[in-house]
Amino acid sequence: MDRPQKEWLLCFDFDGTFIDPEKSHEIDPALQEALSLIREQNAAIVINTGRSLMEAAAGIHRCGMDFLPDYIIALEREIYEPNKFKRWIDLGKWNIKCRKDHVKLLKRQKKFIESIKVYIETETKARWVASQDEPAAIIATSDEEMDRICSHIDVQIIEKKAKSLSYERNTIYLRFSHSEYNKGTAAVALAKTLGVTVENTFVIGDNYNDLKMLNREVAGMIACPANSVPTVKKEVEQIGGFVASKNYGAGAAEALSHFFKALLKG
Repeated sequence: MDRPQKEWLLCFDFDGTFIDPEKSHEIDPALQEALSLIREQNAAIVINTGRSLMEAAAGIHRCGMDFLPDYIIALEREIYEPNKFKRWIDLGKWNIKCRKDHVKLLKRQKKFIESIKVYIETETKARWVASQDEPAAIIATSDEEMDRICSHIDVQIIEKKAKSLSYERNTIYLRFSHSEYNKGTAAVALAKTLGVTVENTFVIGDNYNDLKMLNREVAGMIACPANSVPTVKKEVEQIGGFVASKNYGAGAAEALSHFFKALLKG
């Protein structure tokens, strides 16, 4: 599929950033207006989420966007684009390689992951979750418990030299993943495909799983809404990003106004 080159790439985490989870049926009016204006300036709008493709598409439809985003990054790693029938399809060969690498990784690290499962089931109150779509995941009973679980996993990964194994965390939820595939690497791959520079890439997120895209190797414009977890706020501040004073979509609109003031006024 031929894709026109873009001038800007705008990546938004969905839950907690693009929308307020308590008001998932609506998009902030200021955010919708800003997106419409910036999109006219040859910008690609991307929803970069931990949701599956189906869940992401449903959430986008529910919140009532005036247009489809140009791309969806689902499960923090798989990149999709709409075809002429507005059906979401794989972007090139990225997803195929991503899936194969994950299958190989989980097979190679089977014993290690099993040891983590035993730890979860015997030493914590958390739940181990396994399904065809999510073969290795954890749901903790609190943020504090997940903090302890992550500390344990971090130590074990170093001690066991679990090469290429990583994880994505969002509050009390965690999924194991391949270290080469995350919100950040997926955003970089998409930017390269569209011919967008790092300086012209904008990213915004509120939670732990957004940290891998909230860095200077991914974007020149980095932001988080006021409702972000303290770790994210601290990281964004330290690298000179923008911490909005407003929550959720209103905060995303505020960040866009901060970085794209000239475009929005033009």
